[in-house]
Amino acid sequence: MQTTLTAVNRFVRPHRHVAAAAVIAGSVVMAAVFLCTSGNAIAQEMQDMQGMQGMHHHHGAEPAAATTTAKDAPPVFIASTAKPFSGLMDDAMAVMDHGMTHAPMNDNAEHDFITMMMPHHQGAVDMAKAVLLYSDDPEIRNLALGIITEQQNEIRVMQAWLQRHADKTGKSDKTNK
Repeated sequence: MQTTLTAVNRFVRPHRHVAAAAVIAGSVVMAAVFLCTSGNAIAQEMQDMQGMQGMHHHHGAEPAAATTTAKDAPPVFIASTAKPFSGLMDDAMAVMDHGMTHAPMNDNAEHDFITMMMPHHQGAVDMAKAVLLYSDDPEIRNLALGIITEQQNEIRVMQAWLQRHADKTGKSDKTNK
């Protein structure tokens, strides 16, 4: 076994730059996949939930679908080098702020926490996509890719929680568990 490891080390050690290049290439491919997938699907799902539940962050307000005009349409985040980085960050914040202020709320702590955190996490995903367009720093790119992966996973966990607890959280009783 030791002989095999020694042979592998003799081959791998001088070719570490190839392995590093493969890792960077993999990161670039992953970034392209993440940038091409729609980060706005979650925003659309949040908007659909508002329409279905007829609830709005501003308690007692009209359902979002009934009062939305073109002027009130939610902002959209598009990761593109057509804008400077600061413009992308502003867009990501605007989308996140809109999602959080229009999150469907019902006075159930668990439900309201989840509906507010979903656009917050999507904001982190959008910001990470923006930095991937403008940064060549491997550490920042790795951090951004990790944020995208983890935050998207957590969003899926939150969506699943909402689906599993839809009957329990549809009421506005604060003692619901």
